Amino acid sequence: MKAGLIGIIFFMAALQLAAQKNCVTYSYEQEQFKTNRSLKDRSSAIETFVKNQLAQGTGLRTEGTESVIKIPVVVHLLYHYPSEKISDEKVFSQIDALNKAFRRKNADTVNTPSWFRPLAADCEIEFQLAISDPRRRSTSGIIRKYTPIKRWEANDKMKFSSEMGSDAWDSKSYLNIWVCNLESVAGYSSVMGGPAEKDGIVIGFSAFGINTGVTGYDMGKTAVHEVGHWLGLKHLWGDDYCGDDGISDTPKQAGNNVGCPTGIRGSCNNGPNGDMYMNYMDFTSDACMNLFTKGQKEKMRALFALGGVRNPLLSSKGLQMPLIMESPLPEQDPKWLEVKMYPNPASTELYLDMAYDTRWIGKNIFVTNLQGQHLMNVTITSKNQRIDISRLQPGIYFIAAKKDDGESIKLRFVKL
Repeated sequence: MKAGLIGIIFFMAALQLAAQKNCVTYSYEQEQFKTNRSLKDRSSAIETFVKNQLAQGTGLRTEGTESVIKIPVVVHLLYHYPSEKISDEKVFSQIDALNKAFRRKNADTVNTPSWFRPLAADCEIEFQLAISDPRRRSTSGIIRKYTPIKRWEANDKMKFSSEMGSDAWDSKSYLNIWVCNLESVAGYSSVMGGPAEKDGIVIGFSAFGINTGVTGYDMGKTAVHEVGHWLGLKHLWGDDYCGDDGISDTPKQAGNNVGCPTGIRGSCNNGPNGDMYMNYMDFTSDACMNLFTKGQKEKMRALFALGGVRNPLLSSKGLQMPLIMESPLPEQDPKWLEVKMYPNPASTELYLDMAYDTRWIGKNIFVTNLQGQHLMNVTITSKNQRIDISRLQPGIYFIAAKKDDGESIKLRFVKL
């Protein structure tokens, strides 16, 4: 009884510490299972497929593929302020960080403890920015899009243009990476077998790419961790006290580790070598992560076997020469970031420019006088909405409207 209580206390403490790294993939997954009951069955079927592949010994060398699997990547950069327009160089640094981690080419691999080095693996998986989009047009693999949303939550809204985000490219042909201002979250991954339009990973600005001076998130390894999830890996502790991640060569451990541990840190009777806290699927700081294991490699690569959920990526045209060299025109930034009203004063009509946020379309505008009386009710049908005020008496009036997210406008105008 006492030991069980200690275990529960340890697990709750581990969960509290987990918030420091803020990978919310597990909690996101559980929420998706609640709202989509069939998704859990599909996820379980994928796990069964992987186990069968590994039992047949097909995980490392998938038939019909080259030794190194190359995955086309599209990065969706969602910015509100000009300072959030991440440079090409930072995107390149993130792709480089992914490749070095998955190919075990980081200089810090020398820090892998001697007792774990025989288990460390070159996963033979590489990532390249796409050069052809889904219509075979030329692309840089980088999409920059202005959004009126200042902060995002881990609820997938950034994955849809209808929610002021950016629509996914065909997830059978591309790894979609969304980069945005995540609210208190470093990143998360979609659920294996989930909806194609949600498939990919999401990374917060502070954890994306090489960030000098950002303690703990400065080496692009948050994306490495989340891509690990995207390729079927679980946290080392199986998201339970002394849980199981399903990988034979990763020792059991009580929960997550944080910061930069040193030496041997044992838990769950995991033997003389202790926790594998330097594994990319723990929560330690970037500077202390430096390996995937051979077992993790086999599981990830098994997904690319014929019939596997990631197998279609092997036939992607994303890294083939484009058929159309003309790139799609980038979206232009709005000239202002609030509802603009003109002319003011006005005699017969007013215009509201809402181009910066099309979510206003369908909402109602109320025109009131100084006494607060509602005189007009207009439904917004256009980004540049015309309002006929010719019947109003000369004087001072107010325009008010409110969106579902609580954002409101209140503007004053003078009727001549």
